[in-house]
Amino acid sequence: RRAGPPSHRGRARRAAGGARLTLRRISLGARAARDGEKIGSALLALVPLQDFHPAVARWFSRTFAAPTEAQAAAWPAIRAGRHTLVAAPTGSGKTLTAFLAALDGLVRDGLAPGGLADATTVVYVSPLKALSNDIRTNLEAPLAGIRAELGALGLADVEIRTAVRTGDTPA
Repeated sequence: RRAGPPSHRGRARRAAGGARLTLRRISLGARAARDGEKIGSALLALVPLQDFHPAVARWFSRTFAAPTEAQAAAWPAIRAGRHTLVAAPTGSGKTLTAFLAALDGLVRDGLAPGGLADATTVVYVSPLKALSNDIRTNLEAPLAGIRAELGALGLADVEIRTAVRTGDTPA
């Protein structure tokens, strides 16, 4: 067993071509409860929403009381560009954890000179076809809310488009 916090373990592997790939797994939930760990407010204090664009942070703060443990643990790794696996119970905000970091980057790029490129920037792969429309629906509310916050802040609108493609979609 490796020393260090049980909820954060990194593992280095060799990827194709010999490149070094570091995976970071963040596990929360049953293990934390079993071990009697108290992550809660101490961990949330480490991940302030102020790291997000003000429009993104305002939408999140108006929509949720606080980040979940999974979000607070994963955002620093995601924002640092590290490969991150979030393992947490259903309903803990795993999907929004990944999406919000990506949306924040798109908002920032969209507000920069030149704006967003007309290209696919983020790809989310779900192993279950049945979840694909749920994922799209779960993106529409944050996108609408963030766009409203951009307007309230007097900033330009950023058009972020979503699309769903399944294996049986004609090319």
